[in-house]
Amino acid sequence: MTTAATHLYRLLKWGRTLARHGALQGIEADPLTPPNVRRLCRVARFGTRPPAEVDYAAALQEIGPAAIKLGQALATRPDLVGPVAAANLLQLQDDLPPEPFARIKPAIEAELGGPVEQYFTSIDPEPVGAASIAQVHRAVTTEGREVAIKVLRPGVEEEFARAVETYEWAAAHVELLGGEAERLRPRLVVAYFKQWVRRELDLTREAASASELKQNMIAEPGFYVPEIDWRRTARRVLTLEWLDGIKLSRRDELIAAGHDPRAIAAILIRAFLRQAVIDGFFHADLHQGNLFVLPDGRLAAIDFGIMGRINRQARMWLAEILYGLITGNYRRVAEIHFEAQYVPGHHDVAEFATALRAVGEPIRGLPVKDISIGRMLDNLFAITRDFDMQTQPHLLLLQKTMVMEEGVATYLDPDINMWEAAEPFLKEWIRGELGPEAYYADRIVAAVRAFKKIPHLVDKIDAQYPEPGAAPPPPPLANIAVIQPRRGLGYALTALLAAGAGAAATVAIIRLF
Repeated sequence: MTTAATHLYRLLKWGRTLARHGALQGIEADPLTPPNVRRLCRVARFGTRPPAEVDYAAALQEIGPAAIKLGQALATRPDLVGPVAAANLLQLQDDLPPEPFARIKPAIEAELGGPVEQYFTSIDPEPVGAASIAQVHRAVTTEGREVAIKVLRPGVEEEFARAVETYEWAAAHVELLGGEAERLRPRLVVAYFKQWVRRELDLTREAASASELKQNMIAEPGFYVPEIDWRRTARRVLTLEWLDGIKLSRRDELIAAGHDPRAIAAILIRAFLRQAVIDGFFHADLHQGNLFVLPDGRLAAIDFGIMGRINRQARMWLAEILYGLITGNYRRVAEIHFEAQYVPGHHDVAEFATALRAVGEPIRGLPVKDISIGRMLDNLFAITRDFDMQTQPHLLLLQKTMVMEEGVATYLDPDINMWEAAEPFLKEWIRGELGPEAYYADRIVAAVRAFKKIPHLVDKIDAQYPEPGAAPPPPPLANIAVIQPRRGLGYALTALLAAGAGAAATVAIIRLF
């Protein structure tokens, strides 16, 4: 088991790395940063010389794969981090130093169980892209098909395991502070993050996700998912159809090729809403580096390592919340929050509706570029605090993806209004799901299911089984040996270091999602 001293060393080392590249300046200057985190930033940069230009990408790259994931999310939001920082962070999407092919080739052969010549007639040793956990090589199969081979970086699984272990340690100590830190449930957030990382590091799971998404998206002809070559796919190697297209990060090239960025943004929004609202299974890493425009104008996605799921009831609540915000029906939005048990029942629905109106009305009808995202997030955070709303980790991935998708759509069309673009789709779906036909069909199905449960009713009553809320059963929490209180100066110093370091790590993790 890793010792507390090792965790503290890692946290302070990460802080020093950020400070050397000037990446702590914005956090330290932000008035919303907690005082203990601001003090830790000053400690971390003590004795360093901030560079003339902040290099966020280099700092996160030096820290490791988990930090790179944070940078990839922030790269899609220039309205949050500024255009200069966003442009710098774009380097993290597919412009990382690759592993030498001399290390990649043995990894492919070990996973596929034979020499590469048995499966491929040629493999380009120069990768077409290198990301935080894997890199991609262009190849031709023995059948003559052009494919892309995705291979995990050697040792990346161990790196992620070490980082996540320290995140768990930091989150456990932050949660001991109680109050606001406990309400945010950092340990559960890290537990979900750990689940997502494990899935992304298994390329057979990624292949299965791509196959499922392709089947679901038949109804959206403008959105394309490549075919999987199952014969050449294993846990650490994924082979899929090669796509010739222009990345969404190259907006000027898209326009020069005759593509309409507004139309592409509309396809992206509709495809995401179909995935999240209708199917409940969505691509959760929709940054510019994972999206291509094909020559025929279709939008294609790659990198299916991070996928999200939400059940039907939660999807219905989500659709009603979004549609209620679009139409200004804040009362219904508030009622849904109480039905889903996001807000404790001792609060007043009408008061919560008024609080939502104070946030929603100033931004209705405005393009994203005219909305103060920082002010809006500050107001929303105040609402969650005032109404004792706990963090819902099962929705964090969806929230992160919505923010990322909004950033990409805004990059394509700065004048886009996300609410207006989503309204027709949501209105159509809600009419189908909540109309009279759907209502009575659901009631019949519910009645039949309830009848079948009668034999178990006595057992449920005896066990006093509570009605579930919107959240699924949480994943198990890691067993963390926290630093026990001791008397005197030693305890005070340990508590100060643990609280400061843990808060800094947890702030970074929560901002990632």
